Amino acid sequence: MEKRRTVPVKLDADSADAALLQDTIDEFLWAANYVTRHAFEGEYVTTSKTTLHDETYEDVRGETNLHSNHVQAARNKAAEACKSVVEKWKQGKKASMPHFTSSHLVYDHRTATFHEEYVTLATTDDRIEADYVLPDEDRDTPHSEYLFSDEYETTGAELHYRDGSWMLHIHCKTDVESDTSVQVTAENGTVLGVDLGVDNLAVTSTGMFWVGDEFDHWRREYEKRRGDLQEHGTRWAHKNIQSVGRKEEGRFKQTLHRISNDLVSEARKHGCSVIGFEELTDIRERTGASWGHKWAFDRLYEYVEYNAAEYGIDVTQVDPENTSRRCSECGFTHPDNRDSEDFECLKCSYENHADYNAAKNIGLRYLRRNQTGDGGGAPVGVRLNSGTLNVNGEYEPPAEDSARTGVYAENSRL
Repeated sequence: MEKRRTVPVKLDADSADAALLQDTIDEFLWAANYVTRHAFEGEYVTTSKTTLHDETYEDVRGETNLHSNHVQAARNKAAEACKSVVEKWKQGKKASMPHFTSSHLVYDHRTATFHEEYVTLATTDDRIEADYVLPDEDRDTPHSEYLFSDEYETTGAELHYRDGSWMLHIHCKTDVESDTSVQVTAENGTVLGVDLGVDNLAVTSTGMFWVGDEFDHWRREYEKRRGDLQEHGTRWAHKNIQSVGRKEEGRFKQTLHRISNDLVSEARKHGCSVIGFEELTDIRERTGASWGHKWAFDRLYEYVEYNAAEYGIDVTQVDPENTSRRCSECGFTHPDNRDSEDFECLKCSYENHADYNAAKNIGLRYLRRNQTGDGGGAPVGVRLNSGTLNVNGEYEPPAEDSARTGVYAENSRL
């Protein structure tokens, strides 16, 4: 089994090298956007990498000074983005032609060479050398654990430019033996449903709650600090606004990493082979979330997806339609079933926390979309704190305690 990690490393690049890197990024983004526009020109959107290569490679090589591997990386990025749009169309969702603007550049072993203290990077002109800016050697860091470990090999990287700094996100991997004590088996796997929201950032079908009070408190606090600084309008204030933004992002990322680790641990604890989230597209409109919450949901999903891969747990999104209005017990769907955080079914009188009910429905939605019913490895139920829900929404108690009923244990974490 492969174990993958990404290590962010700050680079020290002088002004001349920085200019070359920026030129390379500009041409990389131009190439990706050129291929994307070409993919949308026909009657159907082209998503085949081979076709796009045949039809655009020579054009891009002729119009840019990019290394051939950078041309291929730009094509791959365009093809994947176009494929994502087509998939959304198939689901009846709105999506427009992608356009790449974020300052980044994909490197592989032909365009980057990694050394102990520096990296060499291909540009639109000569290769440049950039030193790593590393933390103190006596600290345990991802750099010492993965990047400079003999157990890991580097497979590539992404270069990013943000807030005046060059960051190289280096990808590392190693082969590890499967641990049967934590590796989920497909034969008896279950799905963990996860509902996202404003008051409760995340709620699972096993009844775990991660409340959003602390997140909201710090979001308001940082907004107030930025507002106070903006009133000054000085260069000093502008620099401090940027500093506040970095502190805010760092604090929230730390919190989201902690929640993601808890979610993966919850899935492992209950033997889940899948973690199912609601579709994140249009989640602001559905939940009334702020832009900050949307950012947090996206990051949380990415962190869970990354951490779960180590244990062979799939992470996916399902259509959220009516998951907050549908009764997870009898299936009756009505807007009046839910009143704020309270859920009471108008048909069967089932009562519970509305977010917990939604988390169970998200798990059931995944089951109904994927259940094979032939023992072919699909999850067999939605995991609750005790027992499971089968594809019909019927409660099945655990084998060792068939007399118990499946009510949620309302534990709160953040």
